[in-house]
Amino acid sequence: MTTETRVHTIVDSPVGPLTLAAVNGALSGLYMDKQRDCPAPEILGAPDAGSFTEAVRQLREYFDGERTEFDLRLSLGGTPFQQRVWAKLRDIPFGTTVTYGQLANRIGRPMAARAVGLANGQNPISIIVPCHRVVGSDGGLTGYGGGIERKRYLLDLERRVLAL
Repeated sequence: MTTETRVHTIVDSPVGPLTLAAVNGALSGLYMDKQRDCPAPEILGAPDAGSFTEAVRQLREYFDGERTEFDLRLSLGGTPFQQRVWAKLRDIPFGTTVTYGQLANRIGRPMAARAVGLANGQNPISIIVPCHRVVGSDGGLTGYGGGIERKRYLLDLERRVLAL
């Protein structure tokens, strides 16, 4: 029987405090302050800032406009359907958006836009698995676990970086 080592840390960012969580050395969560569906602190494990040096560096580079892709070992739980959705989220290019319907098409389930939206909302690693890049069918900003203002901030940041 193997035991899981769970650790977490909290770091500052332009969108407020971010809680980073890891299981056995792989990033398993990135939660914004007051985000819905954030796990209870006891589930996140012991505080350990040293386990997140690379993730913190890459996040800082992202917010500074120097990084457009993340290269971190991730541990994403979830159902097979959620896994497919989250994998396709990582394929959405920096600075662009897709609709829930387009994302449903990309996973081969064109009638599953609502299910895609639910899976998107349960993404445990926001920003790095860029669920903020999914918008409503009219292009409007809809639902975001960290709040619409944070979604707008992230999309605007990416657009500014591309414009440079």
